[in-house]
Amino acid sequence: MKVKFRCDPALAGILPRPDLARHMLPGWLRSMPATAASDLHGQDIRTVKQCPPFIDAMSAGFMVRLPCDISVDNGVLSWDWQAPWPDTPGHPRSPLSFHAPAQVTGTPLDQGRMIIKFNSFWTIELEAGWSLLAMHPANREDLPFRLLTGLVDADRFTDVGIFFPALWTDPGFAGTLPAGTPVAQCVPVRREALDLDFSSFSPEQAKAYRQTGDEILDRPGIYRRRYRAGRQS
Repeated sequence: MKVKFRCDPALAGILPRPDLARHMLPGWLRSMPATAASDLHGQDIRTVKQCPPFIDAMSAGFMVRLPCDISVDNGVLSWDWQAPWPDTPGHPRSPLSFHAPAQVTGTPLDQGRMIIKFNSFWTIELEAGWSLLAMHPANREDLPFRLLTGLVDADRFTDVGIFFPALWTDPGFAGTLPAGTPVAQCVPVRREALDLDFSSFSPEQAKAYRQTGDEILDRPGIYRRRYRAGRQS
């Protein structure tokens, strides 16, 4: 799958490029223990560091990154980005803009929180028949915002960048969101109808269910060794 990114010529030399999500796994994932004591079990158990689906979700697709440092103090977001003016008329220059709270009236998102919008400096083009699922970086509760999930037909909508709205979820956050922070995890999905098929287990499927379930409980790593697909470089 080829994903094409384009940007304004004046900004080409200073913008952080989107990167594969597996290259941007957070430091806490690397430093966390592989096992931890469980009072419930009375022994050490494996942590999510040993859970391939947890890791693979965080590694899927690519990340769109913050173009500059954002300072946060008493709920005020500011930046000092010495970027040149874009050559393209109507192109954004500020890394952030804002949504009116009224836009989420009547939804569970209407919680009186600030709604920011991460401005896009890259256009994204997918191959024909594919859309782009843009979501909050998976399992990244450490980030002080929560991206709103959206699906864009990025094989057709390619002339301007995709903007990424988010709720600011940590009103007590103070400090700096550094340039390069992942703000949106983007995963291409094929645009095709689903055909839902339902049936009961056959005797062979019931036997396989029991056998595989027992193996998973008895021997760690069954999923990783037997079922996990190889990841492309």
